[in-house]
Amino acid sequence: MEQAKAISLKNEKILYAIKFSVILALAIFAPMIKDQMITGTIVNALLFSSVFLLDFKGALAIALFPSLVSLSTGLLPGAMVPMVPFIVLGNIILISVFSLLKGKNYGLAAISASALKFVWLFSVSQLVMGLFVKESMATNIAAMMGLPQLFTALAGAVLAYIFVAKDQKIKN
Repeated sequence: MEQAKAISLKNEKILYAIKFSVILALAIFAPMIKDQMITGTIVNALLFSSVFLLDFKGALAIALFPSLVSLSTGLLPGAMVPMVPFIVLGNIILISVFSLLKGKNYGLAAISASALKFVWLFSVSQLVMGLFVKESMATNIAAMMGLPQLFTALAGAVLAYIFVAKDQKIKN
């Protein structure tokens, strides 16, 4: 009996590692698409999905990587560098709010998490970017951190629902 438990636990850890690795690989690859709407939708879908497929700690780790990869590979324009920590925090806000609310109602959880991430990124971009770059560039960055963030988060929530969440025991 103990041996069966040990094998089961080992298999669970292997399965977790595989799921984490696949989600991480997709999250690392997504920024290389270089289209904000596609990349954002994929990354947000992965963030929502990681809450179900991994756990909060795993989702938290996934939340760190897309922006860091974009930064380290030069995919982000230099003017966006000051936004990276705030984008990572936006991802953490998304998974935190979604984790807290997903058991009550998927739609409410997804909309709330998406809206809070959007408000955070748009507000921070308005406040912070003017300190680091010219006004015209700050305006462009604020536009990128505006409605596209809300749309890609909501689209990501829909994709996560279609591919992952609908098979979980959640309220719709």
